[in-house]
Amino acid sequence: MELLLQTLINGILAAGIYALVASGLALAVGVVGIVNFAHGEFTMIGAFIAYLLFVGTGLDPFLSLGLAALVLFGVGAITYLGLIRPVLAAPELNQMLLTFGLSVALQNIALLLFGADTRVVSTSYQGATLSLGGLSFGVPPLLAFGLSVVILGALYGFLDRTRLGLAVRAVAQNRLAPGLLGIETQRVYLLAFGLSAALAGVAGVMLSVMLYASPTVGFAYTLKAFAIIVMAGLGNLRGVVPAAIILALAEALVSTYLPGGGGWVEAVFFLVIFVALTWRSWRAA
Repeated sequence: MELLLQTLINGILAAGIYALVASGLALAVGVVGIVNFAHGEFTMIGAFIAYLLFVGTGLDPFLSLGLAALVLFGVGAITYLGLIRPVLAAPELNQMLLTFGLSVALQNIALLLFGADTRVVSTSYQGATLSLGGLSFGVPPLLAFGLSVVILGALYGFLDRTRLGLAVRAVAQNRLAPGLLGIETQRVYLLAFGLSAALAGVAGVMLSVMLYASPTVGFAYTLKAFAIIVMAGLGNLRGVVPAAIILALAEALVSTYLPGGGGWVEAVFFLVIFVALTWRSWRAA
């Protein structure tokens, strides 16, 4: 029973970062209407920002979250204006190929700058744990989970209680009607894509402590984010958190209880996508 509880705790703590990355992707899909295959690379950039600040100045990665969010918001805004906006009216295949090409380009730029080796941010508390009733809580995952809850709470508060947030929700629900009411759709798209990149970058900062920074660190999280938003429903931001918890718990249970489970973990998201799509097809029939 203790092993099961520990497994569930590990899964829930991992769900915080999953929800951050997937919420960013859900904003891009639901508001801008584009499937961003380079979303994970924004996570990778966030991880390297935290690493460079830690090595260069000794700044704790969790204290660099705000700066990383601002930088990634700017990166997202520039990406939208320079690459995404010109293809919004293009066929979806063109959009997907563009973002896939951007993903490959960013990975290769990172490889040229940093090499293929992983870069570890070794903080004093990296291996620290807290014990409670025989259960262990890693300090970095616990901090990441707590910050994820705060950030997601702030995001939902922004979307629910501010005029700008309500404009974002309006555009997500109907792309034509808000323009008739005086809402500048392009500015909302810019804001949503910038927030999408910022959320991914913040998740990357957390990963630099919990895992490492590397040119390919974001790829797996792109796949997990796709699984989560498919399970939640494309563009359904409200469904992201429960879907993230389900995926994280499924991975934790597979890793713990299946023989050689560590090798099967990365395939769980395929099963999640398959089950979600099959279930929706069955309901629609």
